[in-house]
Amino acid sequence: MTILYLLVPLGLALCALAVWAFFWAVNAGQFDELDAAAVSPLEDDPVRPSPSPSSPDEPPSAWPSSP
Repeated sequence: MTILYLLVPLGLALCALAVWAFFWAVNAGQFDELDAAAVSPLEDDPVRPSPSPSSPDEPPSAWPSSP
């Protein structure tokens, strides 16, 4: 029975945290454009990052260098 004195406030705090996180995500614009991520794999030519320029004395590589 005494565990309820810990679990009830902990559950309420967790619920309040989840509600706060949801409203923060809505205000931050996380749910503004839901269809873009679902359609992007179906596009014909996806946007790819441009390769980094290489120095003239090294041959061009197929993989861009990591920063």
